[in-house]
Amino acid sequence: MTDSDKASPWSLFTAVATMFLLGLLTMIIGIVLQQSTVIMTSGVMLMLAFGGALFVKKLAGYRFTNWILIANIAAMLKPDWFLSVGNFSLSDPWLLLIVVQLIMFGMGTQMSFRDFAHVLRMPGAVVVGIVCQLMIMPLLGFSLAKLFQFPPEIGAGLVLIGSCSSGLASNVMTYLAKGNLALSVTLTAIATAIAPAITPLWMKLLAGTMVEVNMLQMSLTIVKIVLVPILAAFVHEFLCSKNRNVRIAVWCSSLIGMAWIVFLMSGGWTKITSNLNMEQQANVFSLLALPGFVAGALVFGIVYHGATKITPSVVRWMPAVSMLGIVYFTLVSTAKGRDQLLDIGLLLVLAVTLHNLLGYVLGFWASRLLNRTQTDARTIAIEVGSQNGAMALGLADSMGKLHSVGLAAVIFAVLMNVTGSIIANYWRRTAK
Repeated sequence: MTDSDKASPWSLFTAVATMFLLGLLTMIIGIVLQQSTVIMTSGVMLMLAFGGALFVKKLAGYRFTNWILIANIAAMLKPDWFLSVGNFSLSDPWLLLIVVQLIMFGMGTQMSFRDFAHVLRMPGAVVVGIVCQLMIMPLLGFSLAKLFQFPPEIGAGLVLIGSCSSGLASNVMTYLAKGNLALSVTLTAIATAIAPAITPLWMKLLAGTMVEVNMLQMSLTIVKIVLVPILAAFVHEFLCSKNRNVRIAVWCSSLIGMAWIVFLMSGGWTKITSNLNMEQQANVFSLLALPGFVAGALVFGIVYHGATKITPSVVRWMPAVSMLGIVYFTLVSTAKGRDQLLDIGLLLVLAVTLHNLLGYVLGFWASRLLNRTQTDARTIAIEVGSQNGAMALGLADSMGKLHSVGLAAVIFAVLMNVTGSIIANYWRRTAK
């Protein structure tokens, strides 16, 4: 390796840092002078900086964050590019539903049904972690919404992101921090499993006066966008089981699911609803939609299992699929909410930053006060401060308020990856 090759990574890092600082300075000047051309130029400079950072080894742990930042800036500069293609809306509800399900399916492939068994091995830590997760972030979100006196839908977004479960990002951060990874994975699994009951309850109690909250509909939505895709991932795990009876049960359930889907597609839906009025049809659809989604999950799980047999490397692609889905959601939600972000962007960034950082602080010290070890307390702090942004965006979209209720989740997803990486790396260096 030549001396120039050895120096090139540092040179690239210097170029990226310089471009970032120049872009930031240009943006400040543009804001002070109220010159939109200067602000757009600064946006392009920042995109170049974050794009260059993707190739810097020193910043490898921030690649996903850089993609999210690039998506945010691009959507702010040219929102029209990410709203539609021709006559097709990029925020079409069915498209967004499929995207968020793919995100959650990717998350599910990194989980295991065995994760729930850890509850029996460390019940005390699990109980403390779940209580901290369920209490701290929703109440913080509500308090910050009132403190900053945000418009109702923006405030509801803070409550929503605080009421969601943690995601796989918390497991990655815990691993980097040399925390209790088994505890982290267990807390994520349990919080995700109980989300259909907990998230709607907190939204009704804390955000019910800000936006209309239909608890039953929200519960069903969480099942559709979170639990059903994870079920599909578990189907693959069950089919890999050495227990023959488990495999037979999964195949039988999947065949029943396939028969149900064929029945609906071959005119079954028309037969069921032919004598019903519009309101009755809507009620029947709500009743039959969930079994339909479960049936689809069983079939999709079998298809995925077959794909892994043909191309084993597909398993390694799934985290990337989840990340691409989150980037897509970021583009669309930022583009739709651009005007609101311009009106209250800085205040919302400040509120979300406080939400995230106070989550870490309160999660850590609450755990320590409840006699948890420092390692467990750090793990719980990361779980509390990290929320499932994709779930929050999916729920905001189902409410028809992606452009407003979803904004806090977009900002939170960026910030938690930055702050989480910094905290995890610091704790890694100071771990005993």
